[in-house]
Amino acid sequence: MIDTPSLVDQHCHGVLRTELGLGTFEAHLGAQLGGRPALPATGTTFFDTQTGFAVRRWCPPLLGLEPHCPPARYLARRRELGVAEAGRRLLRASGIATYLVDTGLPDDLTGPAEIAATGAADAHEIVRLEPLAEQVADTSGTVEAFLANLSEAVHGAAAVAVAFASAAGVRQGLAYASEPPGPGEVRGAAGRWLAGRPAGGRLTDPVLLRHLLWIAVTAGRPLQLHTGDRGPASVADFAAATTGLGTDLVLLHSYPYHRAAARLTGMHAHVYADLGPVLAHTGARAAAVLAEVLERAPFGKLLFSSGAHGLPELHVVAASVFRAALGRVLGEWVMDGAWSRTDAQRVATMIGAGNARRVYRLAGSR
Repeated sequence: MIDTPSLVDQHCHGVLRTELGLGTFEAHLGAQLGGRPALPATGTTFFDTQTGFAVRRWCPPLLGLEPHCPPARYLARRRELGVAEAGRRLLRASGIATYLVDTGLPDDLTGPAEIAATGAADAHEIVRLEPLAEQVADTSGTVEAFLANLSEAVHGAAAVAVAFASAAGVRQGLAYASEPPGPGEVRGAAGRWLAGRPAGGRLTDPVLLRHLLWIAVTAGRPLQLHTGDRGPASVADFAAATTGLGTDLVLLHSYPYHRAAARLTGMHAHVYADLGPVLAHTGARAAAVLAEVLERAPFGKLLFSSGAHGLPELHVVAASVFRAALGRVLGEWVMDGAWSRTDAQRVATMIGAGNARRVYRLAGSR
């Protein structure tokens, strides 16, 4: 048996503090499919997905119900226990010992300290770059002040965060260009963006996004990159250009381009890939997808994560499906004689926790 009792969730978000009805729960279940809360079509349900079936398999027993119980019964039990107690039971049963929490989403989500207390775990903050830049813009009156404050804010955040994250690939794929923009180009872009930006407006300018990424490269922390619709191809030039600069890049949520992400990790010493919510998305097919990643990626370049957002169930599902898929794939290879049991256990421990501890320089987890 391959054992992964203690996991490092290398990229996740907090959980909602409020009680959830069926509609709200399904909206956040749907977010795992499309990246943002959404409602199912009339006459359908997001429980009829691989993620939904996985929730019904793994989570009801943790709340005192039988596996695969109807969604209505599960949610009634959740409400009966209350959001705090349900969250405590779910997170503490996940086997996740350390959470790296991206705090850059706007929802009312628990922060690192709260999720650590609820899950009896350790937690550290990941600072998302774009909201940080938007906060700087809110308090900077001139272009010169904005650019100076932006650099100071990124380097200051590096003193408290274990990593940075960027959604530049989702917002503007051009941000992952192979060179930083010139000073004049940056000042011009900043002037146009600040002049035309409504209050609280998001940063989408490709020049400023590229400038922000290159500031982060100099800040001495790993940089997590959402690869966007183009997948890892959008990051290839940026990965080549940052070789040897001392900043590790971690590719997030690359499915269905997981083979390309695996290949990129083998091409560059500083590029890693997280397994993310892809395994929860694929549910009963997770072992097949994981095996495809292991075909190409060096095993020291893969990191477990849940990518969970809003629902503690998603932490449970990601951890449970990961363990089951990894145990199935590596167990079959051991039985076939292709791997020794010792090597299989060593690789499982690397992917589940050891690689993340090395990349993010984490001390031992609880």
